[in-house]
Amino acid sequence: MTLTTGAILRRITEADLSAASHKLATIILDGIAWKNGYNGLERGTAAFTLAHLADKMGMSRQHLTELLAQLAKSTLELVRWKPNGKFAPWLFRFGGAEDDAVLPDVVSATGDTSLSRDCKNKTIFSGRIEIDATTNVYRTPWAELIRAAKSSLACWNVDTQAIWDRFLAFNKARGNAAVPAGFLLGFMRKWRARTTSDHIFQSEPIRTTPMPKQNSDLAELIRAAPTANRHFHELDLRSKIGNPAYDLRVQHMKARFACLRFSAVLAVHGEAVRAFEIAK
Repeated sequence: MTLTTGAILRRITEADLSAASHKLATIILDGIAWKNGYNGLERGTAAFTLAHLADKMGMSRQHLTELLAQLAKSTLELVRWKPNGKFAPWLFRFGGAEDDAVLPDVVSATGDTSLSRDCKNKTIFSGRIEIDATTNVYRTPWAELIRAAKSSLACWNVDTQAIWDRFLAFNKARGNAAVPAGFLLGFMRKWRARTTSDHIFQSEPIRTTPMPKQNSDLAELIRAAPTANRHFHELDLRSKIGNPAYDLRVQHMKARFACLRFSAVLAVHGEAVRAFEIAK
């Protein structure tokens, strides 16, 4: 079908669906980008998290999933995919829109070509970024572009200032004084890999403090406890020493280490293992 709002809306109204499915399809239609590259999305594509859709629909995630399955099997042929990691938004497209449609890729080339040269109402990263110019992203022209582009990327739920801070740190560590603006979009596109593998995002080294001896003793007892079948070993120990004696041990352990009952129970089990009262 022709990729227009009216064409898809007519397909929605003609489809044999429930009222809830019609509403969901209309919400997705409302979020479709009609200019290629707008907000980092390909033309004809919408980006939503399931939590956001469920909130807009006023229903549970389970019910929402059932409605999405209905739309996928209907004449609307709704398809969805998640190319940017587990916690990124889903991308949606109504089937039959364009046969030559491809998955969106919003990474600018190193030559800093914009996502599109034909329309000004798009997320366009052009020019150069001075790395040492300012640390406050909201005093730069990049804040709004970051906010718009991240909606379909793995960093969709990351604060704009945090993205900017990490981008500056990334380039400072490599001695870059200025970079093409397209580097910022590419940096956001590869967010998931960078946040898990690049150590430069740690603002300061992690400092550890020695564990107090009392806590260390508790940890040793817990490590000795058989955690896999905790309830089975509790019953075993209760049968050997009796319920009153078991409860008294737990109370003494809570008082000894000033810990929660769960930790006290594991410590009691660990002590029982050391005393060969129960097996690990």
